[in-house]
Amino acid sequence: MSERFDCAGCKQSLYGHKFIQADDSSPHCLSCYNKMFTHTCAECKELIQHNVRELSYDDQHYHEQCLRCFRCSRSLADERFTRQGKTLLCNECFCSEYSSTCVGCEKSIQPGSKKLEYKGRTWHEACFVCLDCKQPIGGKAFVPDDNGHYCAPCYENKFAPRCSRCKQVLVTGGVTYRDEAWHRHCFVCTGCGVELAGKQFTSEEDNPYCVQCFTKNYAQKCEGCSEPITGFGEGKFVSFGERHWHQTCFSCSRCSASLAGVGFFPEKDLILCRDCSAQP
Repeated sequence: MSERFDCAGCKQSLYGHKFIQADDSSPHCLSCYNKMFTHTCAECKELIQHNVRELSYDDQHYHEQCLRCFRCSRSLADERFTRQGKTLLCNECFCSEYSSTCVGCEKSIQPGSKKLEYKGRTWHEACFVCLDCKQPIGGKAFVPDDNGHYCAPCYENKFAPRCSRCKQVLVTGGVTYRDEAWHRHCFVCTGCGVELAGKQFTSEEDNPYCVQCFTKNYAQKCEGCSEPITGFGEGKFVSFGERHWHQTCFSCSRCSASLAGVGFFPEKDLILCRDCSAQP
């Protein structure tokens, strides 16, 4: 007597019938297997029979013909697609409806592609390039221009001011003297080489000098006190002929009354006030 070989579900004999073994190796007739182990299609809600192609996405299962683009109904079985909300879209429909257009090449930016956004505009990463060297800028620093963008080195080389002394680019800070730019450490006294940034200085023949060097080499001597007239500290000065005075030293040669801002009368080497000039 032959051993029984029955379906584990309906207990009907499987001799002479097709059957499928489940994961636990128990045999099932096709009908029971479809009922017990196959999935329901998320689109048409019908069972996905064992003998048809089954597709799955995001823990849901579909007949091959049921997994299709929401817009154009194209099968997504062998297509790239994207989920948008609760709907699935083929790559072409998604790009047409939702993707950005690259400012550089005017082509759609595909989902998952690297892109850069600046002021509401979008580029492929490879299309966001420096106007000068044409190399992709990527995540590096850049400077916007009316016609595009420059990487920092190209912008500095092309537009940044250069130091009047060393001719190198001024990246930050600096000093302006006679409409020319200088590094702070390059703007020095022509005489002693001390840095002049933030200090009092003057010029002689367009060359900058610190107070000490200018006083030593160029300053006139006051006729009153014999000290140099530098224009620093003591304020204004008075000149008459080839003679010079600090304003505070400009006084009558006889009575020592201040002559600053009032009339005076020269008499040979003397400078006299009105009263003293009237005396015999």
